Amino acid sequence: MTLPYAEPLIRRELGPRVIPEPFRVGEPGGDPCGLCAWFAAGEASEHQPPLWSNDDWVLCRATEVTIPGVVWLTTREHHDSFADLPDHLAASYGPVVARVERAILALEDIARVHVYRWGDGSAHFHVWFFPRPLGMLEARREMLPLWADLLPEAPADVVADAEKRIAAAMEASD
Repeated sequence: MTLPYAEPLIRRELGPRVIPEPFRVGEPGGDPCGLCAWFAAGEASEHQPPLWSNDDWVLCRATEVTIPGVVWLTTREHHDSFADLPDHLAASYGPVVARVERAILALEDIARVHVYRWGDGSAHFHVWFFPRPLGMLEARREMLPLWADLLPEAPADVVADAEKRIAAAMEASD
């Protein structure tokens, strides 16, 4: 595991706590949920269609991809976190995540698939899948998203091919 920055790094002091915290997108008091608007618009949406979906889950393309195979999974219905997922979604989460992981691992030269959930952006439940390229040992553990943020954008045709293969693997496992 190696930071994608040269030494010496200088530790910053924490700023004062901000209480109350600002509203997140999709939270009461915040901007409207863009995912809910996208799903409501359906075919009329200006967004690219999802890679795969069922009645409960939607597998989406990432933008500005630096590592082909980065995708994110969200619920169709608006839920904030694991804590408020209905039982049927909580029960189906593991099997869906396993299918996505298998689809990404089927791409060439993938060592591991990291699954991340950050709760500070949108209040609509979603998790990110980051494939760690085989041999990219600097990007082990929590370093993978830092490296992915700094790498050059991958060629569009390579990203599109990875997305096509992930979508086909998800459809084949339905």
